[in-house]
Amino acid sequence: MSRQCVLTAQKANHILGCIKRSVASRSREVILPLYSALMRPHLEYCIQLWSPQYKKDMDLVEWVQRRATKMIRGMEHLSYEERLRELGLFSLEKRRLWGDLIAAFQYLRKVFGDNKKVLGVKSTWGQMFFCRACSDRTRGNGFKLKEGRVRLHIRKKFFIMMVVKHWNRLPREVVEAPSVETFKTNCYAC
Repeated sequence: MSRQCVLTAQKANHILGCIKRSVASRSREVILPLYSALMRPHLEYCIQLWSPQYKKDMDLVEWVQRRATKMIRGMEHLSYEERLRELGLFSLEKRRLWGDLIAAFQYLRKVFGDNKKVLGVKSTWGQMFFCRACSDRTRGNGFKLKEGRVRLHIRKKFFIMMVVKHWNRLPREVVEAPSVETFKTNCYAC
């Protein structure tokens, strides 16, 4: 997947170069919508399949957003984290995690929710991906998932393994959201 990260970064950098050459204004009102509409879709397209797993790949993809935010007038002297905070953006890594948690929420609602008979999802088949942890602890959310044990290091990067530890850290009001939209807004605030 490292090759996919390189190709994605090259394509986004090419678009950033086009924006830099063709747009005279460097104001936030011009650059931020162009970045969101033209560049970020390339950085996030099918990210669930080719998600960067190595630090060098994560840094390469994040570097594109770093350059785009630095291009905005008045942001050159700020650190990357301060620029993101000032612009109301998140790092691409946090956006990937947010998307993974939303996908897990949708899946878990289908498998463990009250509507599984309506959707025709067999509980035994669906539970082979995520298993609920039986716990009588009252802290945290009431819908903890069991972390699987893996023998191979590469399996730690699988979606099911990555999302469980982050899911178990979510507060109760986020996990017990009545709809996907409510989950998105509550999870976005965490």
